[in-house]
Amino acid sequence: MIATYGHGTENDFVLVFDPDNEISITTAQTAAICNRVSGVGADGLIRITKIDAVWFMDYRNADGSLAEMCGNGIRVMARYLVERGHMPEGIFAINTRDGIKHLRVPATGDISVNMGKVVDEGEEITVSTNGNIWNGYNISTGNPHAVVFVDDMNLVGSLSEAPKVRPTDSYPEGVNVEFVKITGDHEVAMRVFERGSRETRSCGTGTCAVALAAALHSKERLPSHWVIYPPGGRLEVSIDGHSNATLIGPAVLVKDVDITEFLLA
Repeated sequence: MIATYGHGTENDFVLVFDPDNEISITTAQTAAICNRVSGVGADGLIRITKIDAVWFMDYRNADGSLAEMCGNGIRVMARYLVERGHMPEGIFAINTRDGIKHLRVPATGDISVNMGKVVDEGEEITVSTNGNIWNGYNISTGNPHAVVFVDDMNLVGSLSEAPKVRPTDSYPEGVNVEFVKITGDHEVAMRVFERGSRETRSCGTGTCAVALAAALHSKERLPSHWVIYPPGGRLEVSIDGHSNATLIGPAVLVKDVDITEFLLA
């Protein structure tokens, strides 16, 4: 089976085109495909299908676990649909486990996606890693996020293991953790540890969580606009007065890949 490998700010994915919803890929097969040593290597797998005549993003993390939404992944899926001729450029909808998202997809250039509401859960959390501990924000974008602000990214150290986030019962299905440093006027750098994928080069829902947390941290009222630099590139997030986030950034299809051997296991 031929799939496609692509990325959004180096958050990378394997895309399987299945418009008739006929292909079943198991948790173990997903993990094998995403394995960076013995597989294709990716942060997640997107099965592109249709449900009730609407495009649906069936997204799974690198370990095969289900995820509600992926802001970088949905842009890569949208780029696939336009570049491969399945949708015209312009505005169209993609359904996700976090509901319908509307995207503006030009023939070339950055893609914008309405990510829906970003919510401050109003709970102070703590994140600890490599002997350091920070207070932070519990933010929901459909996915759960713990966002902390640091003065020096070097203090974060290696993210080879998941940071400890408390209270643990606030995140029964795990949590994405963002470490953020304010670098300029409405500009921040970030690193992210994604549940089910370990540290990644970028996280779309994470940047939306970071934008709201940055506004809170700066005691700024909405609307708010932030330029965010994960290790993989540059993204922009605008949050309107009703807490709706719009994510803007690139999406690239790199190559087609054969995943047949991983589906036979």
